[in-house]
Amino acid sequence: MSIVLFDNSNRNHLFPLTYTKAIAALRFGILSIQERWALSTSQNIFIHTSNYLQNLYTAIPNERHTWVDAAIVINDTLLASILALAPDTCLIDDVGLVAGNLEIAAKDFNAGSLNAITQIKIDTVQRIKHPWEIMLWNDRFIRADFSLVTNGRKSQPISTTVNLINASDIFIEEGAKLEFCTLNASTGPIYIAKDAEVMEGTCIRGPFSLGENSVLKMNSRVYGATSLGPLCMGGGEIKNAVIMGHSNKAHDGYLGDAVIGEWCNIGAGATNSNVKNTAGDVKVWNFATNNYQIVSQKCGLIMGDYSRIAINTSINTGTVIGVSCNVFGAGLLPTIIDNFSWGIESGKYDFKKAIFAIDNWKKLKQDFLNDQETIILKALYEQIH
Repeated sequence: MSIVLFDNSNRNHLFPLTYTKAIAALRFGILSIQERWALSTSQNIFIHTSNYLQNLYTAIPNERHTWVDAAIVINDTLLASILALAPDTCLIDDVGLVAGNLEIAAKDFNAGSLNAITQIKIDTVQRIKHPWEIMLWNDRFIRADFSLVTNGRKSQPISTTVNLINASDIFIEEGAKLEFCTLNASTGPIYIAKDAEVMEGTCIRGPFSLGENSVLKMNSRVYGATSLGPLCMGGGEIKNAVIMGHSNKAHDGYLGDAVIGEWCNIGAGATNSNVKNTAGDVKVWNFATNNYQIVSQKCGLIMGDYSRIAINTSINTGTVIGVSCNVFGAGLLPTIIDNFSWGIESGKYDFKKAIFAIDNWKKLKQDFLNDQETIILKALYEQIH
């Protein structure tokens, strides 16, 4: 028996991040949701998502599984309850299905129609419901993941040229390169993954995670709680930001209180505002409801997969950029930039040109745009035409 992480009915409220991936594929803290469950349970983890995305993931065997809402925030007590579920028994809360031990084909699964199953009502559990929660909660996820990833393991030796503060909360994986930089873990743990590099002059304050084969360029200034996923490039000033993977913010400019998807690029000198001049609440656009929602006093940028921002761009407070956008324009950007935007006032990206550019960017990291990804992007493109 394995675990299947299913997308709940709220997944649209996580747009633009979930236009192109399942909830379980979202990465923050140190791990993706799928990786977090795999490490916590030592079980095979499958993903059940919207039909147009399902072919991105391994086929789910037709047998008994524990089906779990991918958006829930697990703790030890809840995890134990889920793993102990008897056959044909579900945990539900006021939101809906939390988890169930079910023998059901993936094509027949519907979280809202399990009335014949024994149901156990529990207190409402916490779920990730909006993209900005990823940056608001990243501090706690880095700390929890650090304990999970490093449990029973020993860090690699660190060069004597590195200035260490609270070294016991710093973990370096095999092949990582660090010289003449400062790691300050007095404010939270610091994790440097396999074959990552922190270049000279860089200063990092935890909590912080640098993914496998990622690089922080010379003289970077990074504040917690910040996570860079695998194959990312970081530089300039970064604070309380999540960059999920294969993306670049490699040059000077400020990125703060932000969530950036995969295969994105932020040009040299581009900077986002994260606080209004009035210091009032920041409102962020919700693509699912077509309305603004109040977030907090600080929120900078939410950016979907495959999008790029031109050099020296001024990004407004609480800006949301969709999937596959080429963002450029004078003055402060508008706070809503829809999927496949070309500039700010120039209309929509030509699809063939968008695909060509995405494939070129992927080639820079020794990858390519596959047929299934192209089908998904075409489906999104046709929604706006």
